[in-house]
Amino acid sequence: MGTPALHDVLRPFGREAWEIIQLWNVVLGVCAVVFAVVAGVLAIALATRRAKAMEAPRLPSPATERAPNRGVGAAVFGAGLLLVFLVIASFLTDRAIARASPGNALAIDVTGHRWWWEARYGDSPERTFMTANEIHVPTGRPVLLTLRSADVIHSFWVPALQGKKDLIPGRSSVLRLQVDEPGRYRGQCAEFCGLEHATMAFEVVAQPPAEFAAWSAAQLQPAVDAGAATAHGREVFLASSCGTCHTVRGTDASATVGPDLTHLAARRTIAAGTLPNDAASLARWIRDPQASKPGANMPASALADDDLAALVAWLGTLR
Repeated sequence: MGTPALHDVLRPFGREAWEIIQLWNVVLGVCAVVFAVVAGVLAIALATRRAKAMEAPRLPSPATERAPNRGVGAAVFGAGLLLVFLVIASFLTDRAIARASPGNALAIDVTGHRWWWEARYGDSPERTFMTANEIHVPTGRPVLLTLRSADVIHSFWVPALQGKKDLIPGRSSVLRLQVDEPGRYRGQCAEFCGLEHATMAFEVVAQPPAEFAAWSAAQLQPAVDAGAATAHGREVFLASSCGTCHTVRGTDASATVGPDLTHLAARRTIAAGTLPNDAASLARWIRDPQASKPGANMPASALADDDLAALVAWLGTLR
Protein backbone atom coordinates (compact mmCIF):
# COMPACT_ATOMS: atom_id res chain seq x y z
CA MET A 1 0.00 0.00 0.00
CA GLY A 2 2.97 2.32 0.40
CA THR A 3 3.18 5.18 2.86
CA PRO A 4 -0.13 5.65 4.68
CA ALA A 5 -1.91 8.93 4.21
CA LEU A 6 -1.71 11.42 7.07
CA HIS A 7 -4.96 11.71 9.03
CA ASP A 8 -4.24 13.98 11.99
CA VAL A 9 -6.26 17.07 12.86
CA LEU A 10 -3.58 18.25 15.33
CA ARG A 11 -0.81 18.41 12.68
CA PRO A 12 -1.70 21.15 10.18
CA PHE A 13 -0.09 21.10 6.75
CA GLY A 14 -2.04 23.92 5.11
CA ARG A 15 -2.77 27.57 5.83
CA GLU A 16 -6.43 26.98 6.61
CA ALA A 17 -5.64 24.06 8.90
CA TRP A 18 -3.08 26.25 10.69
CA GLU A 19 -5.73 28.89 11.43
CA ILE A 20 -8.08 26.20 12.73
CA ILE A 21 -5.46 24.65 15.03
CA GLN A 22 -4.68 28.07 16.50
CA LEU A 23 -8.36 28.44 17.39
CA TRP A 24 -8.30 24.95 18.85
CA ASN A 25 -5.33 25.87 21.06
CA VAL A 26 -7.14 28.98 22.31
CA VAL A 27 -10.31 27.01 23.12
CA LEU A 28 -8.27 24.27 24.81
CA GLY A 29 -6.41 26.85 26.92
CA VAL A 30 -9.60 28.60 28.00
CA CYS A 31 -11.29 25.30 28.88
CA ALA A 32 -8.22 24.20 30.87
CA VAL A 33 -8.25 27.44 32.88
CA VAL A 34 -12.00 27.14 33.54
CA PHE A 35 -11.57 23.53 34.65
CA ALA A 36 -8.74 24.47 37.00
CA VAL A 37 -10.71 27.35 38.53
CA VAL A 38 -13.85 25.25 39.01
CA ALA A 39 -11.86 22.40 40.52
CA GLY A 40 -10.04 24.83 42.85
CA VAL A 41 -13.26 26.50 44.00
CA LEU A 42 -14.86 23.11 44.60
CA ALA A 43 -11.87 21.96 46.67
CA ILE A 44 -11.96 25.16 48.75
CA ALA A 45 -15.72 24.81 49.28
CA LEU A 46 -15.37 21.21 50.44
CA ALA A 47 -12.53 22.09 52.81
CA THR A 48 -14.45 25.07 54.23
CA ARG A 49 -17.61 23.03 54.72
CA ARG A 50 -15.67 20.33 56.57
CA ALA A 51 -14.07 22.92 58.87
CA LYS A 52 -17.42 24.54 59.62
CA ALA A 53 -19.01 21.19 60.36
CA MET A 54 -16.58 20.77 63.25
CA GLU A 55 -17.48 24.13 64.77
CA ALA A 56 -20.37 24.78 67.14
CA PRO A 57 -23.62 25.60 65.33
CA ARG A 58 -24.42 29.31 65.03
CA LEU A 59 -26.75 31.47 63.03
CA PRO A 60 -25.29 32.81 59.76
CA SER A 61 -24.70 36.53 59.52
CA PRO A 62 -26.13 38.62 56.63
CA ALA A 63 -22.63 38.98 55.18
CA THR A 64 -22.15 35.21 55.20
CA GLU A 65 -25.47 34.70 53.43
CA ARG A 66 -24.55 37.21 50.69
CA ALA A 67 -21.13 35.68 49.98
CA PRO A 68 -22.40 32.76 47.82
CA ASN A 69 -24.51 35.14 45.75
CA ARG A 70 -21.48 37.31 45.05
CA GLY A 71 -19.49 34.23 44.09
CA VAL A 72 -22.15 33.01 41.70
CA GLY A 73 -22.48 36.46 40.15
CA ALA A 74 -18.73 36.72 39.62
CA ALA A 75 -18.65 33.23 38.05
CA VAL A 76 -21.50 34.08 35.63
CA PHE A 77 -19.82 37.36 34.67
CA GLY A 78 -16.47 35.64 34.09
CA ALA A 79 -18.11 32.88 32.02
CA GLY A 80 -19.86 35.51 29.91
CA LEU A 81 -16.57 37.28 29.21
CA LEU A 82 -14.92 34.01 28.21
CA LEU A 83 -17.79 33.16 25.85
CA VAL A 84 -17.54 36.58 24.21
CA PHE A 85 -13.78 36.08 23.86
CA LEU A 86 -14.29 32.67 22.19
CA VAL A 87 -16.92 34.09 19.82
CA ILE A 88 -14.48 36.82 18.76
CA ALA A 89 -11.66 34.31 18.30
CA SER A 90 -13.92 32.09 16.17
CA PHE A 91 -15.02 35.09 14.07
CA LEU A 92 -11.42 36.16 13.46
CA THR A 93 -10.46 32.62 12.43
CA ASP A 94 -13.36 32.38 9.97
CA ARG A 95 -12.46 35.79 8.60
CA ALA A 96 -8.80 34.85 8.14
CA ILE A 97 -9.78 31.71 6.22
CA ALA A 98 -12.39 33.50 4.09
CA ARG A 99 -10.10 36.41 3.20
CA ALA A 100 -7.22 34.26 1.97
CA SER A 101 -6.48 35.26 -1.60
CA PRO A 102 -7.57 32.71 -4.23
CA GLY A 103 -5.36 34.23 -6.92
CA ASN A 104 -4.09 31.73 -9.49
CA ALA A 105 -6.17 29.04 -7.81
CA LEU A 106 -6.59 25.59 -9.28
CA ALA A 107 -10.29 24.77 -9.73
CA ILE A 108 -11.48 21.22 -9.11
CA ASP A 109 -15.07 19.96 -9.09
CA VAL A 110 -15.65 17.26 -6.46
CA THR A 111 -18.84 15.19 -6.37
CA GLY A 112 -19.75 12.87 -3.54
CA HIS A 113 -21.51 9.62 -4.45
CA ARG A 114 -22.62 6.76 -2.24
CA TRP A 115 -19.88 5.76 -1.48
CA TRP A 116 -17.01 7.24 -3.48
CA TRP A 117 -15.64 10.58 -4.66
CA GLU A 118 -15.33 11.94 -8.18
CA ALA A 119 -12.87 14.72 -9.04
CA ARG A 120 -13.10 16.63 -12.32
CA TYR A 121 -10.23 18.78 -13.59
CA GLY A 122 -10.04 21.12 -16.57
CA ASP A 123 -11.22 24.51 -17.75
CA SER A 124 -12.16 23.45 -21.29
CA PRO A 125 -13.62 20.29 -22.90
CA GLU A 126 -10.33 19.29 -24.51
CA ARG A 127 -8.46 19.63 -21.22
CA THR A 128 -10.95 17.91 -18.95
CA PHE A 129 -10.36 14.61 -17.17
CA MET A 130 -11.78 12.82 -14.16
CA THR A 131 -10.34 10.67 -11.45
CA ALA A 132 -11.79 8.97 -8.39
CA ASN A 133 -10.95 8.97 -4.68
CA GLU A 134 -7.63 10.75 -5.25
CA ILE A 135 -7.45 14.53 -5.50
CA HIS A 136 -4.04 15.65 -6.74
CA VAL A 137 -3.00 19.24 -6.01
CA PRO A 138 0.21 21.25 -6.44
CA THR A 139 1.98 22.45 -3.31
CA GLY A 140 2.10 26.16 -2.58
CA ARG A 141 -0.88 26.99 -4.80
CA PRO A 142 -4.44 27.78 -3.68
CA VAL A 143 -7.07 25.22 -4.67
CA LEU A 144 -10.78 25.96 -4.99
CA LEU A 145 -12.95 22.90 -4.62
CA THR A 146 -16.52 23.14 -5.87
CA LEU A 147 -18.39 20.52 -3.88
CA ARG A 148 -21.59 18.78 -4.95
CA SER A 149 -23.56 15.70 -3.99
CA ALA A 150 -25.07 13.24 -6.44
CA ASP A 151 -27.48 11.70 -3.95
CA VAL A 152 -27.62 12.44 -0.20
CA ILE A 153 -25.84 14.81 2.20
CA HIS A 154 -22.11 14.14 2.45
CA SER A 155 -19.37 16.10 4.20
CA PHE A 156 -15.89 16.71 2.80
CA TRP A 157 -13.17 16.68 5.48
CA VAL A 158 -9.38 16.47 5.28
CA PRO A 159 -8.33 16.92 8.94
CA ALA A 160 -4.73 17.95 8.23
CA LEU A 161 -5.72 20.55 5.62
CA GLN A 162 -9.12 22.14 6.24
CA GLY A 163 -12.35 22.06 8.20
CA LYS A 164 -15.49 20.20 7.19
CA LYS A 165 -17.81 21.30 4.41
CA ASP A 166 -21.24 19.77 3.79
CA LEU A 167 -22.37 18.69 0.31
CA ILE A 168 -26.10 19.34 -0.04
CA PRO A 169 -28.02 17.70 -2.92
CA GLY A 170 -29.06 20.28 -5.49
CA ARG A 171 -26.60 22.89 -4.23
CA SER A 172 -22.90 23.61 -4.66
CA SER A 173 -20.44 25.00 -2.14
CA VAL A 174 -16.83 26.13 -2.36
CA LEU A 175 -13.94 25.13 -0.14
CA ARG A 176 -10.50 26.68 -0.37
CA LEU A 177 -7.32 24.97 0.72
CA GLN A 178 -3.60 25.20 0.15
CA VAL A 179 -1.09 22.47 0.92
CA ASP A 180 2.44 23.57 1.77
CA GLU A 181 4.21 20.21 1.99
CA PRO A 182 4.17 17.25 -0.44
CA GLY A 183 2.48 14.13 0.85
CA ARG A 184 -0.73 12.15 1.08
CA TYR A 185 -3.49 13.46 3.32
CA ARG A 186 -6.43 11.23 4.09
CA GLY A 187 -9.96 12.59 3.85
CA GLN A 188 -13.27 11.17 4.91
CA CYS A 189 -16.98 11.77 4.53
CA ALA A 190 -17.91 13.28 7.89
CA GLU A 191 -21.71 13.17 7.56
CA PHE A 192 -23.50 9.85 7.97
CA CYS A 193 -24.72 8.97 4.49
CA GLY A 194 -25.73 5.33 4.70
CA LEU A 195 -24.43 1.82 5.12
CA GLU A 196 -20.88 2.38 3.83
CA HIS A 197 -20.33 5.87 5.20
CA ALA A 198 -17.26 4.71 7.15
CA THR A 199 -15.57 3.45 3.96
CA MET A 200 -16.16 6.62 1.92
CA ALA A 201 -12.57 7.81 2.11
CA PHE A 202 -10.26 9.64 -0.26
CA GLU A 203 -6.74 11.04 -0.41
CA VAL A 204 -5.44 14.49 -1.25
CA VAL A 205 -2.09 13.94 -2.96
CA ALA A 206 0.06 17.08 -2.78
CA GLN A 207 2.89 17.19 -5.33
CA PRO A 208 5.54 19.74 -6.25
CA PRO A 209 4.29 21.85 -9.18
CA ALA A 210 6.44 20.07 -11.77
CA GLU A 211 5.25 16.64 -10.63
CA PHE A 212 1.64 17.82 -10.63
CA ALA A 213 2.00 19.16 -14.18
CA ALA A 214 3.40 15.82 -15.32
CA TRP A 215 0.57 13.96 -13.57
CA SER A 216 -2.05 16.21 -15.19
CA ALA A 217 -0.53 15.72 -18.63
CA ALA A 218 -0.60 11.94 -18.16
CA GLN A 219 -4.22 12.03 -16.98
CA LEU A 220 -5.25 13.84 -20.17
CA GLN A 221 -4.03 10.95 -22.28
CA PRO A 222 -6.34 8.06 -23.23
CA ALA A 223 -5.70 4.52 -22.07
CA VAL A 224 -2.62 2.99 -23.67
CA ASP A 225 -3.27 -0.10 -25.77
CA ALA A 226 -1.09 -2.79 -24.23
CA GLY A 227 -1.31 -4.92 -27.35
CA ALA A 228 -1.93 -8.62 -27.76
CA ALA A 229 -0.73 -9.50 -24.25
CA THR A 230 -3.89 -8.12 -22.64
CA ALA A 231 -6.22 -7.83 -25.64
CA HIS A 232 -8.51 -10.50 -24.22
CA GLY A 233 -8.94 -8.54 -21.00
CA ARG A 234 -9.98 -5.45 -22.97
CA GLU A 235 -12.53 -7.53 -24.88
CA VAL A 236 -13.91 -8.89 -21.59
CA PHE A 237 -14.26 -5.36 -20.24
CA LEU A 238 -16.16 -4.09 -23.26
CA ALA A 239 -18.35 -7.18 -23.62
CA SER A 240 -19.32 -7.43 -19.95
CA SER A 241 -21.31 -5.03 -17.77
CA CYS A 242 -18.10 -3.13 -16.88
CA GLY A 243 -18.41 -0.90 -19.94
CA THR A 244 -22.00 0.04 -19.12
CA CYS A 245 -20.96 1.77 -15.88
CA HIS A 246 -17.36 2.97 -16.35
CA THR A 247 -15.36 5.11 -18.76
CA VAL A 248 -11.99 4.16 -20.19
CA ARG A 249 -10.93 6.88 -22.60
CA GLY A 250 -9.53 5.41 -25.78
CA THR A 251 -12.16 2.66 -25.81
CA ASP A 252 -15.89 2.58 -26.54
CA ALA A 253 -16.66 2.62 -22.79
CA SER A 254 -17.94 6.06 -21.86
CA ALA A 255 -20.49 5.50 -19.07
CA THR A 256 -20.55 7.73 -16.00
CA VAL A 257 -22.37 5.59 -13.44
CA GLY A 258 -19.14 4.52 -11.73
CA PRO A 259 -15.62 5.94 -11.48
CA ASP A 260 -13.54 6.74 -14.59
CA LEU A 261 -11.04 3.89 -14.91
CA THR A 262 -8.80 5.37 -17.62
CA HIS A 263 -5.80 5.49 -15.28
CA LEU A 264 -6.99 3.09 -12.62
CA ALA A 265 -3.60 1.38 -12.12
CA ALA A 266 -2.00 4.69 -11.11
CA ARG A 267 -4.18 4.94 -8.00
CA ARG A 268 -3.08 3.66 -4.61
CA THR A 269 -6.38 2.16 -3.51
CA ILE A 270 -9.70 0.98 -4.92
CA ALA A 271 -13.27 1.18 -3.61
CA ALA A 272 -12.71 4.59 -1.98
CA GLY A 273 -9.78 3.50 0.15
CA THR A 274 -11.30 0.17 1.15
CA LEU A 275 -8.75 -2.10 -0.58
CA PRO A 276 -5.16 -1.76 -1.85
CA ASN A 277 -4.87 -1.47 -5.60
CA ASP A 278 -3.20 -4.79 -6.39
CA ALA A 279 -4.18 -7.70 -8.62
CA ALA A 280 -5.52 -9.91 -5.85
CA SER A 281 -7.68 -7.17 -4.30
CA LEU A 282 -8.93 -6.04 -7.70
CA ALA A 283 -9.96 -9.58 -8.62
CA ARG A 284 -11.73 -9.98 -5.27
CA TRP A 285 -13.49 -6.66 -5.72
CA ILE A 286 -14.72 -7.50 -9.24
CA ARG A 287 -15.84 -10.98 -8.25
CA ASP A 288 -17.91 -9.93 -5.23
CA PRO A 289 -17.92 -6.24 -4.22
CA GLN A 290 -20.49 -6.87 -1.49
CA ALA A 291 -18.03 -9.05 0.41
CA SER A 292 -15.69 -6.07 0.85
CA LYS A 293 -18.19 -3.19 0.82
CA PRO A 294 -21.79 -4.25 1.52
CA GLY A 295 -24.26 -1.91 -0.10
CA ALA A 296 -21.97 -0.79 -2.92
CA ASN A 297 -23.76 -0.23 -6.23
CA MET A 298 -21.34 -2.43 -8.15
CA PRO A 299 -22.87 -5.87 -8.81
CA ALA A 300 -21.07 -9.20 -8.44
CA SER A 301 -19.47 -10.74 -11.53
CA ALA A 302 -20.06 -14.21 -12.97
CA LEU A 303 -16.95 -14.12 -15.19
CA ALA A 304 -15.04 -17.33 -15.71
CA ASP A 305 -11.73 -17.47 -13.86
CA ASP A 306 -9.61 -17.07 -17.00
CA ASP A 307 -11.71 -14.10 -18.16
CA LEU A 308 -11.44 -12.48 -14.74
CA ALA A 309 -7.66 -12.95 -14.72
CA ALA A 310 -7.41 -11.41 -18.20
CA LEU A 311 -9.58 -8.47 -17.16
CA VAL A 312 -7.46 -7.80 -14.06
CA ALA A 313 -4.30 -7.99 -16.14
CA TRP A 314 -5.66 -5.43 -18.63
CA LEU A 315 -6.84 -3.07 -15.88
CA GLY A 316 -3.34 -3.29 -14.44
CA THR A 317 -1.98 -1.62 -17.58
CA LEU A 318 -4.16 1.47 -17.23
CA ARG A 319 -1.61 3.93 -15.90
